[in-house]
Amino acid sequence: MLKLLLDEHISPDVATGLRRRYRAMEIHCLVEWEDGYFLGQEDFACLREAAAQGLTLVTYDRRTIPRLLKTWAEEQRTHAGVIFVDEKTISPADVGGLVWALTKMARETGKWDWANRIYFLRR
Repeated sequence: MLKLLLDEHISPDVATGLRRRYRAMEIHCLVEWEDGYFLGQEDFACLREAAAQGLTLVTYDRRTIPRLLKTWAEEQRTHAGVIFVDEKTISPADVGGLVWALTKMARETGKWDWANRIYFLRR
């Protein structure tokens, strides 16, 4: 079952909206997750703990996360999935659009095995 962790650049309002629209899914935002412990931490630490908890990371970070995933693949490390959002497709300020797109995606893919899966969110 898909469980999401929204990175620190995604508004907590997105988590609130997702919880209202899709009650069956577990959703965390980095600001609240683990009492905010991972705010400002290295991507490696966040992704490692997300993997340990079975949380799929939702991020706009297409600069550092892909390199980290490549390194992990080469080291045969596993993760619980990453969902990339493109700011040209869904602006970080478009809370409603992001909630809608994630809800639609979760309904279509929520039962997938998300281990080591990389997904590019569409509108």
